Amino acid sequence: MTEIKKETGGAVRIADEVLAKIAGTAALEVEGVAGLAGYFQGDRTPKAVRKQFERGVNVSVVNKTVTLGVAITVRMGAKLHEIGAEVQNRVKTAVETMTGLNVITVNVSVGQIVGIKQRRP
Repeated sequence: MTEIKKETGGAVRIADEVLAKIAGTAALEVEGVAGLAGYFQGDRTPKAVRKQFERGVNVSVVNKTVTLGVAITVRMGAKLHEIGAEVQNRVKTAVETMTGLNVITVNVSVGQIVGIKQRRP
């Protein structure tokens, strides 16, 4: 748990799993990203969603600074360098906006490229 605010009335703490969920959701919003670490956007059961963020996003917090690692699956034909940069930007913005923590690094790993299945007549 990361403590982000402490006052006389109590403290605000955020679990690393919450940071991972924010980062994973932001990454999935990028066009061309098919999923995170073996999880695909069509698998929307609560159990699948919980597991995807455990496997697809790595969180490290030291002194209110966050380092994130995001493993993505990309659709065939996408420009990997552009998608990686967009994932970095969206993840950093989402985590900083929602938590007030300072994100110093977002490492993006492309683990797989998936093709689009073509239907035959």
